[in-house]
Formats: sequence, structure tokens, C-alpha cells
Amino acid sequence: MSLRVIEITAPAGYADTLVALAEQYDAVEVFAARSADAGEARCIVHLVCETNRVQEFTDAAQKAMGGDDSWRAVMLAVEGTVPAYAPEKAERRAAFRAGAASREEIREEVARNAELDSTFLVLTFLSAIVAAIGLLNDNVAVIIGAMVIAPLLGPNLAFALGTALGDRDLMFKSMRTNAVGISLTVTLGVVIALFWRQGFEAPELVSRTKVGYDGIALALASGAAAVLSLVAGLSSALVGVMVAVALMPPAVAIGIMLGAGSPEAALGAAVLLGVNVVCVNLAAQTVFVVKGVRPRTWWEQKASATSLRLNFAMWLVLLAALVGAIAWLDVPVVPTQLIESVQDAVE
Repeated sequence: MSLRVIEITAPAGYADTLVALAEQYDAVEVFAARSADAGEARCIVHLVCETNRVQEFTDAAQKAMGGDDSWRAVMLAVEGTVPAYAPEKAERRAAFRAGAASREEIREEVARNAELDSTFLVLTFLSAIVAAIGLLNDNVAVIIGAMVIAPLLGPNLAFALGTALGDRDLMFKSMRTNAVGISLTVTLGVVIALFWRQGFEAPELVSRTKVGYDGIALALASGAAAVLSLVAGLSSALVGVMVAVALMPPAVAIGIMLGAGSPEAALGAAVLLGVNVVCVNLAAQTVFVVKGVRPRTWWEQKASATSLRLNFAMWLVLLAALVGAIAWLDVPVVPTQLIESVQDAVE
């Protein structure tokens, strides 16, 4: 059973209330201290509780504080305890089951990975170059390396979480970050193809211009795994999920095929990328709903329910359209055809 440390600073009058709430939600340890400094009296409440009780406790604390914003709770993961902690009983709850991170922890993790900053742009730039070299040289190890460092999964998960929480700011921020990342990747693919001028028949590259129905299952499973990793507080597991989802290679393949003068192959890569994006978001939203990740107040929940319905409908319509595109494009682009189109473009 995983544990969290929660430290709350608040006006001193709330100390007894917070301690009582901590005991109500089965805190493993709790104590409160009041400041003796001149001015406004403050308190700090320190408690250790099981991870699956964090969300319930923080929601109850926020309700107890009412509209008072002069308090703050900080949550920290516990790596180990001496002596070792052994729970008396294991409980299962409909929302935030054992080991689940709190709403605030999940949002902090996701929002950080959706920031459109210099780190995101540099990682996208570098991973696109690495992916392009791996695709053109038919080097699987290099392609996997590009998938690991690529940051494109972050904004997609952020959009799904923003939808679940009814957080429009997070949704718009993630949409902008995702659009910029994919645009930069495709542009770099075009530029690299214009200068590279070889390797367009590589099997790894050609495979990214085709998509089957198995690709839908892979993207759905990967999106669900990504969210389960986040909700369980296992962010390190996202590395393996990034490799499975593989948003970067098809985006690079779009640019390479456009630069090589093969719009048919670029269209196939675009369909593959679209399948990954749609399925990741659809699976992520589903898992967030099933795991009970929702806003705290009832009016926020009502607003987010409308957002969820609209987005579920949108993703399902897009998925149906992509399934139709897969059926329409069910004529594989073979390497010989690709070579001929490239040669014609060069001549």
C-alpha cells in the first residue's frame, strides 16, 4: 500500500478541524503545530495517509475551508518508511482505488508535460531528426530512441484530462502544444527529405504509410495504459507507453513522403497518425471516467459531463471516419511504386 505525506498550512483556527478530518480518513500519522509569531496566527498540519485516501481528505479539507484561500496543501510521495508500514485491511473504492494518485497530482504531472516551452520544442526537434534518420536508414533501434524522447504524448493526455475535469484552459493549451509539435515534426520531415534524397524505400519508413485495424487496437490499449500509469502514480511507465503509441514516426513519415513527392504515401502516414491521436484520446478519456477522475464540486461535474459527451461523440465520429479511410486505402504502397514516384520527382 503506497503512502503520501500531506502538509497543510492554514489559519490557526482550522488546526483542530484538519486534525479531525485526518483521523476521519484514517491517517497513519498526524500532528499540528501553531505559530507563536506576531501577526496572523498560522498552523501547519502534517499527516501521512494511504494514497487512495488523499483525494477524499483534500476534498473534505477544501470544503471545510469554504471560500478561504489562505491555505495550501502539499502532497509528497513516500518512498519508504521505517518501520515498514503494513495496512490493517485493504479497501476498494469505486473512485480512486488503492494506489491511485489524487486529482491534483495527476493534473500537475499532465500539465507539466503539455507546456509549449523551449524544452518541448527542442525535444520535438531532436526526436524528429532522430526518427527521420532511423526511418530512412531502416534502423529500428534509432526509431525506438526517437519514440522514447518524443514529447508528443503529453499534450494528448492533457487534452483528455482537461475534458474529464472540464478544464478549458488545459484543453486549449494542450491543443496548441499538440498542433505546434506535429507541425514542427512534419516540417522537419519535409526538409530532411529534400536534402537526404535516399532511403525512401526503407521497410520501416514504408510501414508507417500503411495502417490496419490492428493499429486501432494498439493505440487504444496504449492510451489506456498511459492513463492507468498516471492514475497509479507510475509516471516512469510512460516511457514504455511512448514506444508503443509511436506518435513521432508517422508524423515524420508524413513530412518525408511529402518531401519525396509521394502524396499517396503521406496520406497513409497521416491516417496512421490520426488513428493514434484519436484512439489515445478516446481511451484516455474512458479510463479517466472509469477511475473517477472528475471535478470536486457538483456544478463543475455538470459542466465537465457536457464536455465529455461532446468529446466522446467527436472522437467516435473521427474514429469511424478513419476506419472508412483505412478501408479505402487498403491498397498497400509497395517499395517499387515508391521508388518510381521518387525518381519521377527527382527528374
